[in-house]
Amino acid sequence: MREVPVTVPGSPPLAGTLALPRLPGPAPAVLLAPGSGPLDRDSDHRRARFGVTRALAHALADAGLASLRYDKRGVGGTPGDWRRAGLRDLADDLARARDVLAARPEVDGDRVVLAGHSEGALLAAAVAARGVPVAGVVLLAASARPGGDLLRWQARQLGPTLPAPVRGLLRLLRTDLERKVAANHQRILATTTDVARIGGVRLNARWHREFLVHNPRRDLAALEVPVLAVTGSKDLQVPPDDLEVVAATVRGPVETLLVPDLTHTLRRRTGPASVRGYRSELRRPVDPDVLAAVVGWCRRVCAVPFPS
Repeated sequence: MREVPVTVPGSPPLAGTLALPRLPGPAPAVLLAPGSGPLDRDSDHRRARFGVTRALAHALADAGLASLRYDKRGVGGTPGDWRRAGLRDLADDLARARDVLAARPEVDGDRVVLAGHSEGALLAAAVAARGVPVAGVVLLAASARPGGDLLRWQARQLGPTLPAPVRGLLRLLRTDLERKVAANHQRILATTTDVARIGGVRLNARWHREFLVHNPRRDLAALEVPVLAVTGSKDLQVPPDDLEVVAATVRGPVETLLVPDLTHTLRRRTGPASVRGYRSELRRPVDPDVLAAVVGWCRRVCAVPFPS
């Protein structure tokens, strides 16, 4: 594998890495989109190194596929302020990155797959739903319900996993976590600025306003290309049952995979799932079965021959 720095022109220019297999090109390629927040091209945050897109890029290159991954706005080599970017801005970024990837001489522009994790999965579906030419879409830990509904679902899942002193304080204050989340949503929807302070915290308000009303089912219903959807049975941020919605909604060929014990980090966990467990999970590599499933599916969709 060799890696080449790439800049996606536009406002702002996106700094990225093109990973190329050692086989002679032009090669089929996968455009990789990370999750939400200030993540770099490797899906790493300054406080949490998820490494999802980096692991995928390396696994794809080993299997004969190229890939492009890039720093989000205001992160790494990409200028800007991540808090001022809306969900639609990020979808536009992914779309122009696809155009750059498809135009590379090392890449077969007719065989480009979009693959995203969490928020990146929503963006991949949204871009493909526009009719942008793609060979397929990979949805890793993708929600299939409106953003507001998803965040309230998360509140119900996360509440029981909070530390005992926090749960005790919430009971003492008679605080309903889901109701508090819903109230904050109304405050966010009432804002008009890109960034707003809610509960003493500076939020990317425009992103939240767009996310709260975004319904992924509209995009899923527009997809006629092959789709692979993978979610873990212990995901606390995306309902595993949404895999059934994906399968019933996408118009093209769909494969779904529910991975036992897999969490939102794309690592497996024994025992109850908990966001507090992310730190220990991230010390391990991305689950090899997930990588193998994605790579194998991309090879089939892009008609890359398997070695005999």
